[in-house]
Amino acid sequence: MKNREYVHIVHPIPPLFDENSRILILGSFPSVKSREAAFFYGHPQNRFWPLMARIFERPPFSSTEEKREFALSHGIAMWDVIYSCDIVGSSDSSIKNAVPSDLLTIKETGDLRAVITNGRTSGKMYEKYQEKELGMKSLTLPSTSPANAAWSFDRLYEEWKVVRDILRG
Repeated sequence: MKNREYVHIVHPIPPLFDENSRILILGSFPSVKSREAAFFYGHPQNRFWPLMARIFERPPFSSTEEKREFALSHGIAMWDVIYSCDIVGSSDSSIKNAVPSDLLTIKETGDLRAVITNGRTSGKMYEKYQEKELGMKSLTLPSTSPANAAWSFDRLYEEWKVVRDILRG
């Protein structure tokens, strides 16, 4: 039986960015599987990394280090809107007592052209907590989470390929 209790968690994954970052992709808060993998979108059924491979016409990723190098070499910064919260498992809908992440260092270090939020929860929380401070609206794309079963991989691809277009623009 799974534990259905709230747990207070401080984000265990450091933000990924450098001076070449041009897009900031924000999730809400890392899932249990991402926390275990110690990297973004670590659930094997999350479609984020397979989407990036298709969008950028490259082979599937085979390691966390390969994903990290890919993101940085393509100007992609990654983190989450929430720095700490009380959460049950990986459920975004259970999040309470959220403390937002400080995104200013990422903006000040890189040359951000766009903020993309992965799913509605991260989009709403970004708008509530960080949009004004960062001075940038986000583009909210459909969640790549396996919980978003209403969106097929092909539909997600059609929406998410904007990442490539922004980076090329």
